[in-house]
Order: sequence, then C-alpha cells, then structure tokens
Amino acid sequence: MQNLNSPLSPEIWLNDLFASKAVQQGGVIRRKARDVERFVGMELFLREIHRRGFQVAENSGQIVIFCNRALVRWLSGPVPLS
Repeated sequence: MQNLNSPLSPEIWLNDLFASKAVQQGGVIRRKARDVERFVGMELFLREIHRRGFQVAENSGQIVIFCNRALVRWLSGPVPLS
C-alpha cells in the first residue's frame, strides 16, 4: 500500500534508493519492509529488483537487497528445534 501523503512518488523513492553508493558499487542495502510497502508497494519494488537482476531477502521486517547479479550462498540453514 502506497502512502498517498508522501512527498515522494514511488519512482522518485526507487530512483533515490538505487542511486546510492552501495548500489553503484554492487553492495548490499537494507530497508524496513513497511517503508517499502508504504512508499512504493511490494509489487512495484519486486519488479524493479527483478528488472535489475538483483536478489532480495526478508527477515524480521527487514529487506536486504543484494545489488549485484552474484549468487547468494547461505552459509547456514535454519536452526534446528531441540
């Protein structure tokens, strides 16, 4: 759901996000999932991630964007329940 009271359009928010130095260097950025929903909506956000060939993960309300096309390799799996 987009925030209709936001001074930023979804396109401006996405442009600002992907213009960051970390993105330009192929790094990793993190945003709150609720901010993504509020400012652009998850569907538009995921389309832009896909268009750029990036990968994204969500954990505990945080979205982590891997701003390159390299394979993400998890070094650990879920913690087994004892």
